[in-house]
Amino acid sequence: MPLPAFDTPLIFAMGQEGRANRYLPRGPQLDTLLPAETLRDDLPLPDNSELDVVRHFTRLSQKTFGIDTAFYPLGSCTMKYNPRINDAMANVPALRDAHPFAPDAAAQGPLAVMWELERALASLFGMAAFSLNPAAGAHAELAALLIAKAYFKKIGQPQRNVVIVPDTAHGTNPASAAMVGFKVVSLKSDAQGRVDPDEMRKVAGPDTAVCMMTNPNTLGLFESRIHEVADVVHEAGGLMYYDGANANALMGNTRPGDMGFDLMHLNLHKTFTIPHGGGGAGAGPVGVAAHLIPFLPTPVVRAFDAEGTAVDASGWRDSGEFTFALDFDRPDSIGPMRSFWSNFAHMVRALAYTYANGGEGLTNVSKLAVLNANYIRVNITDVVDIPYPEINRHEFVASAQSLKRETGVRALDIGKALLDRGYHAPTVYFPLIVPECLMIEPTETESKETLDAFIAAFREIVATARANPEAVLATPINTAVGRIDETRAARQPDLRWHP
Repeated sequence: MPLPAFDTPLIFAMGQEGRANRYLPRGPQLDTLLPAETLRDDLPLPDNSELDVVRHFTRLSQKTFGIDTAFYPLGSCTMKYNPRINDAMANVPALRDAHPFAPDAAAQGPLAVMWELERALASLFGMAAFSLNPAAGAHAELAALLIAKAYFKKIGQPQRNVVIVPDTAHGTNPASAAMVGFKVVSLKSDAQGRVDPDEMRKVAGPDTAVCMMTNPNTLGLFESRIHEVADVVHEAGGLMYYDGANANALMGNTRPGDMGFDLMHLNLHKTFTIPHGGGGAGAGPVGVAAHLIPFLPTPVVRAFDAEGTAVDASGWRDSGEFTFALDFDRPDSIGPMRSFWSNFAHMVRALAYTYANGGEGLTNVSKLAVLNANYIRVNITDVVDIPYPEINRHEFVASAQSLKRETGVRALDIGKALLDRGYHAPTVYFPLIVPECLMIEPTETESKETLDAFIAAFREIVATARANPEAVLATPINTAVGRIDETRAARQPDLRWHP
């Protein structure tokens, strides 16, 4: 039975001096295992028994929401179920125990995994090549913009210092551009929530370096004039960048490379079911068109046939045995984005997911994600505002603006009430162009029964808000932590314990 709220003391308050288990007491036995300079006596660690520690962290885990416990409709984050077979593949000893410093000859299996995953992603998304080096989506955004900067320097156009970011793009886009030293120009969407090529023509020019777009965008809408937008940017001499956070909406159905994008990133920890959230390790491959391959991060995985000839990546499945090697000798490369091979276990998971589904299966993943999102949308249209009432992709936005005006209940309050009913809250107040925004993404992994239960809970919350707003404004009351002072939590966060 779950423990009541606020009943778990800090682990520092639970111990007694001398209670901790000491399987390796200080003395000759421990000193021979660890260098003296690594042993410290000044760490303020609690003195708890192993049983107390296990129970403490188990109780905390039972208070934590996760995809394994309930529905997680977090818009733009694609929080879908992670098949356990992927974890089993990542735990195969020959892959799990591979050392990042192993010479190429002793790492042929891991290098083959990387090579095949890069080729699969390139085929699936219409790019010439991928690098698996970046460790997260925003990290890959940074890599893509560094590639763009290196490219323009190489062709003698270093004056291109402007990145165009539509107001429906992801929030990390302008931050990544600023980190690279680009000037950010925001582009307002039209009344249909899309980028207007004529408006793009007004801002694109000789200083344009990159246009960063998400398609479908954060409103869940497909940019139906994407070819025109790409033509405008390319005619101005700029590059098109695709933010792949919403790739779950189009995988196998259309390809960014075919839309005219020169650069892109993927979130393997979203689209390819790698566990994510809570600040854990991610994986953000960066893809490029052919003319940008020389600038990819190092090292690059190369494949060679039996004669030692480099294999054309486009024909990698047509030959037999290959030898793989990491190529560091790339003079135009932006260099490594991080150490070693990035988060290699995630690559294994992603390749296992790709193999398990195949091309047809990955296409169906996107179709079901789109179907589920539209199913929720049409079933709440009569109780909450839908700013863009049309067929959306894998996610959609609703607005509590009318509800707030009539009852005082905000989007944030609906989210808190959903927590009380066992559901994670949707993304709220993003994108910023929709007032009192609720951004809902069910993913393809949820059953109709789960969606129906969520819809019923959502409708019940809105009905309660209209009949008795205070009942919603008091939520959550059933969670491990109740209603908090939002202003104080933002301005005076208590982030660490002090002895």
